[in-house]
Amino acid sequence: MAAKTATELRRNDRLRLAAAIAKQSAVRRLRLLLACLVSFTVASCQLLGDGTSVGSVSPGTLRPSLTNDIGAREHPRVVATYGGVYKDPGAERAVASVVGRLVAASDDPSQSYKITILNSPAINAFALPGGYLYITRGLLALANDTSEVAAVLAHEMAHVTANHAIKRQQRAEAKQLVNRILTDVVQDSEEARKAIISSQLSFARFSQVQELEADAIGVRTLAKAKFDPYAAARFLRSMAAYARYQSADKTSTSAPDFLSSHPSTPERLQIAVKSARQIGAPGIGERDRDRYLTQIDGMLYGDDPLEGFVRGRSFLHKALGIGFTVPAGYILENSTEAVLASNGDGTAIRFDGADVSGFSSLADYMKSGWINGLLPESVRETTINGLPGVTGAAITQGWSFRIAVVRIGRTGYRFIFASRSPNQRFDEDFRQTADSFRQLTPTERARLQSLRLKVVKTKPGDTPRKLAVGMSGVEPSRRLEFFSILNDLDPNKTIATGTAVKLVVE
Repeated sequence: MAAKTATELRRNDRLRLAAAIAKQSAVRRLRLLLACLVSFTVASCQLLGDGTSVGSVSPGTLRPSLTNDIGAREHPRVVATYGGVYKDPGAERAVASVVGRLVAASDDPSQSYKITILNSPAINAFALPGGYLYITRGLLALANDTSEVAAVLAHEMAHVTANHAIKRQQRAEAKQLVNRILTDVVQDSEEARKAIISSQLSFARFSQVQELEADAIGVRTLAKAKFDPYAAARFLRSMAAYARYQSADKTSTSAPDFLSSHPSTPERLQIAVKSARQIGAPGIGERDRDRYLTQIDGMLYGDDPLEGFVRGRSFLHKALGIGFTVPAGYILENSTEAVLASNGDGTAIRFDGADVSGFSSLADYMKSGWINGLLPESVRETTINGLPGVTGAAITQGWSFRIAVVRIGRTGYRFIFASRSPNQRFDEDFRQTADSFRQLTPTERARLQSLRLKVVKTKPGDTPRKLAVGMSGVEPSRRLEFFSILNDLDPNKTIATGTAVKLVVE
């Protein structure tokens, strides 16, 4: 959550609770609300810092100025949504080393690309019309060799050369028109509902077909550029493993951003492997693990310092000087707009801030209309760790909410808990979290440091368990699992001496 001025916080003062989380049951869906501005993009990387393009202009199947206009219009929104452009010479070189080869091997070598590395820990990649490609530093951190990064970029280039974004937008507009006609014209509401569902399923399948097409094109391009064609399937598996690690509910379908817009289905994995086998047996093509990991050594990992830090179950913000801790079983996730969390029982949490300077009391603020379904009799003023606060409850659209606001100066820091099945634990978790909110001491603020990737070569006798002990920013009980996923290694096997591995350290 970024440090915001009172003026900036005022923008969120009319937050609609139901719109924000009433229809969402987990942190994955909450995150999608925050990312709605980039509904048909794909992550990329500002590889060349100065915006220099790779390749030359291609007329494509649409007027070039039209696709370029769309990309240029949406580019600032994408950059703002994903925390700005990430500047890191090593990361830029890591991406630059593959782009030229992929362009030359692509279906349209004349297509130009503008690649941006986004300053986001999310694992994401996407494309805009006009050759705008985006890749997050979070995705670069999960990748373990050059071929895996090349696989992601080849997939996104395939979306551009196949004109998928424009086709998807046109299909979406057609679907909206059909739905409006059905709603306005069809007398039988049930028949209209069935027809609308049918059109939605058709659109979903249309998007899925595009993903499968991009997969096949991407693997072919990868191999033509002399990279390991099996990298696509390998990285899909790594992302799926990281999705399971991130999820508080191991049976849920929570996934990194890339997998939400690029569904990781068995069908996709099968196609990726099948496409690679048509080219050759495993072991062909360049992977270049050592050089890639050397290039991302020292790269920022996780939250940007300006957005605050997630440390296990605690959120700590150095600039704002605040912190809180969620109960065991919750997984925290930070974003530019809010801190989100969920557990395996379907409880969702949102934490953010708002300007409350225009209200004489926090009770007045709580009743000012920003909460749908507020139960006025539930509003109680209180004190939390010496700070003025207020709590309340709301019920709307089948959801129950618990809300707490704690005031420091002009800012009200807000906790919003949501559940469809509130019980005693729901109330206890809410009280425990709200009561944990506090101001950090000067010493605590001084000790807060960013997490970075540190690449080391293994020594004789090194095991995943031994190396994982030195990881920072992760609960001790989950360090081995995290280390194994981050490095794509079997946690139960000895690591060959001299293998380059990633550690996350302060």
